[in-house]
Amino acid sequence: MSEDGQIRTVSQLGRWRGGATPAKAVATYWGGDIPWVSPKDMSEGAIRDTLDRLTKAGAARLELHSPGDIAVVFRSGILRRAFPVARGTIPFTVNQDLKVLHPAPNVDAGYAFHVLRGLERHVVGSAVKSGTTVESVDTAVFYQTPVHVPQLADQRAIAEILDTVDEAIGSTEQFVAKLQQMKQGLLHDLLTRGIDENGELRDPELHPEEFRDSELGLIPESWKVMAVGNLLAAVSPAMRSGPFGSALLKSELVGEGVPLLGIDNVHVERLESIYSRFVTPTKFRELSRYRVFPKDVMITIMGTVGRCCVVPDDIGDALSSKHVWTLTFDQSRYSPLLACLQFNYAPWAIGHFRRDEQGGIMSAIRSDTLRTALLPVPPRDEAAVIEQVCSISSRRVLDEERLLEKLRLLRTGLQDDLLTGRVHATKLAGGNAA
Repeated sequence: MSEDGQIRTVSQLGRWRGGATPAKAVATYWGGDIPWVSPKDMSEGAIRDTLDRLTKAGAARLELHSPGDIAVVFRSGILRRAFPVARGTIPFTVNQDLKVLHPAPNVDAGYAFHVLRGLERHVVGSAVKSGTTVESVDTAVFYQTPVHVPQLADQRAIAEILDTVDEAIGSTEQFVAKLQQMKQGLLHDLLTRGIDENGELRDPELHPEEFRDSELGLIPESWKVMAVGNLLAAVSPAMRSGPFGSALLKSELVGEGVPLLGIDNVHVERLESIYSRFVTPTKFRELSRYRVFPKDVMITIMGTVGRCCVVPDDIGDALSSKHVWTLTFDQSRYSPLLACLQFNYAPWAIGHFRRDEQGGIMSAIRSDTLRTALLPVPPRDEAAVIEQVCSISSRRVLDEERLLEKLRLLRTGLQDDLLTGRVHATKLAGGNAA
């Protein structure tokens, strides 16, 4: 330890211990009340329960760790992308794929937890080695990783700040999940029952006379059913023969220019404008038939098949790739937003696409499958109300998701500042940090 109270390596944070797996064949070792942690129990930042439990006989040769001790995954395929760290809230044991830190007397457990979690990028990028079967942490590199550890009072202050942000993130994540669930239910009702003249959801049980049987099942009496191909504008790529998107060779791509949109850009109800592939302006003009326009509907045909979004008004010049199909709807017949919602959420659209699976895996949607997909067509006034209600629900979810992203960025920034000693917790609390 240095004179300013800084511990220089991860190994000096405290005492590190491993675990083991009792013989699975011995039934008397398993099914007790002693938690036994394996990598599959490390999806959260806290150990509250485990999938497997040991009896006293099963745990006899294992160390029982105390609440506040910190478990980390040392061997697992997940180390390719993440470094799971979790604090114990209960006494627990671990298997051989984990290590547990018992913090030293001059190291706050909460601070040590945040230090270890803050090492994720370093561990994944520099301290993971590939074995013959699975990735593992390179202990020589990991234990010698330098870390900043201030005096105990500062450690506790830093841990309190980061815990507060974590709590805000956790509660926001729960709220977003609840909003998503509510939105899913609302969209299902809107897209199958519609809204009556009083602004209420129609009820097929109370008012069966307002519904009729159709190719899509029970729908409101005033709704029609039409195929996608009959709702498109004449300029839509889907109305022409041939592929819906441009089939470019890698040699035709350039470092900058006109973006080529693919499956990484098309998300549920959202076009991600982070571009990684481009073509020259000359090639763009050659392939102008695949140009993407505002209000076009884009749908993925590879990867997570069926993700759909509406192209925003500020798209600028862009092409669609062969892995996404672009639809230009005749807006006097059908709203692009309503089509997008149908493709993403309506049971008839989802079921129609799934029936086009090949070998049990939906690897692609054929052009005929998309053109022949049936959509319900509400009266225009009702369609406008459905869009408005859906948009309000989507914006509410999006606002909370943006808040969640800001909180995560805040946590990252605070980790970088506080855990490196760049900013002192006392200054931050007083508003004097710059």
